[in-house]
Amino acid sequence: MELLQHWLAAAVVHGLDGHRIRQLCQHLELAALVRLPASTLQQLGLTAKQAQLLCYQSQPWVEQALQWQAESPQHHLLCFDDPRYPLLLKETPHPPAVLFVKGDAELLQQAQIAMVGSRSPTPGGRQIARQFAAELSTQGMVITSGMAQGIDSESHLGALEAGGKTIAVLGHGLRQIYPVGNRALAGRIVQHGALVSEYFPDVRARAEFFPQRNRIVVGLSTGTLVVEAALRSGSLISAHLAVQYNREVFAVPGALFNTQAAGCHYLIQQGAKLVTSVADILEERALFADNGLAKTEKNPEISLSEQQLLANVGDEPIATDQLAERSGMSVTDVSIALLQLELAGRVAVVPGGYIRVRSA
Repeated sequence: MELLQHWLAAAVVHGLDGHRIRQLCQHLELAALVRLPASTLQQLGLTAKQAQLLCYQSQPWVEQALQWQAESPQHHLLCFDDPRYPLLLKETPHPPAVLFVKGDAELLQQAQIAMVGSRSPTPGGRQIARQFAAELSTQGMVITSGMAQGIDSESHLGALEAGGKTIAVLGHGLRQIYPVGNRALAGRIVQHGALVSEYFPDVRARAEFFPQRNRIVVGLSTGTLVVEAALRSGSLISAHLAVQYNREVFAVPGALFNTQAAGCHYLIQQGAKLVTSVADILEERALFADNGLAKTEKNPEISLSEQQLLANVGDEPIATDQLAERSGMSVTDVSIALLQLELAGRVAVVPGGYIRVRSA
C-alpha cells in the first residue's frame, strides 16, 4: 500500500509518466524521491511547478484516490509496477504512472483492437462500427475505444450486444461521466468490461484531455481500426500514434464525396490496410499470434460451420467464393472460418484457393 501511495504522489505531477519516474529512480528508491525537498527535485530535472506539486500538493490527491479505491471492489489502482499493468501500454513512450480502472482490471492484459472514428458518423458508419465490433468480439477480441459519441459508442455497443468485452478509456476521472448521455452505456461497460483513466477520480473533462486519452486507447491495443474520420480529426491522431507505436492501422473506405471518409482514404494512401470485412483484419495473423486469439491453435475442436466448410474442401483447390456458394455462408464468414481451419492445420492455401490437409 505504501508503494502505491508513492506512485500516486508521483502521478499527481504532470509530465511524470511511468518511464520518467523509473528513470528518476535509477539511483534512489521511489519512497526517497517523493520525500526530497523541492530544490533537490529541481536539480534532478523537475520544473519549479512540478517540484511544488510533488512536495506540497500531492497528498490530498493521494487520499482522494485511495478513498475511491475503497468505495467498491470494482475500483482498482494499477501503478506502473503492478503485474496487472498492461504490457503493451508499457512499451509506449509516455505510459501513465497509474491507471484507474472500474470493472475487470484483468481485461487490460487481454488482446485488444482499438476502434475510433467520427463523433458525427453517417448511418452507414454507425452500422459498420457495430457490425465490426460484434464480429471481432466473437473472435475473442476486446474492443477498446473512448466512449465518445458516434463511432466510439457504436463500437462499445456492438461488442456488448454480441456478448463480448469492451474497454472505454476516458478523458476525465472515473467519478465523472462524459458525455452525460452515455451514463447507461458506462454502466454496461463496467459490468462487461472496464472503464479506464489516467486522471484522478474527481477530475472533470477538459478538451485537452481527450487527445491525451487517445494514446492510451492505441497503446492498449495490438491494432487500430478507423471506421469514419474527417481529414482533421482525433481519429487521425490515433492512427499516427499507432504507427509510432509500431501497431497495425486498418481503415474502412467510404464514398468518394463523403467528407467523413476522407480521413480513412488518406490513411489508406499512407499505407493503412484497407478493410471491407473482419476477415481482412484477421488475415494479419502476426497481430494476434502472441495474444491467445488463434483459438484453434490451442483447441483442436472446430465449430459446426467449420466442419461444414471442411467437408467441401478436398485435394483440388477451391476458391473462397465457391465455398461460400456451396455452404450457403457469406464470404466474410467463410473467410473467417477458413482462417481458423488454416491455423488449426486443417486446410492450406495454394494457388487457386484452399486444399484439405490430410493427417499422416
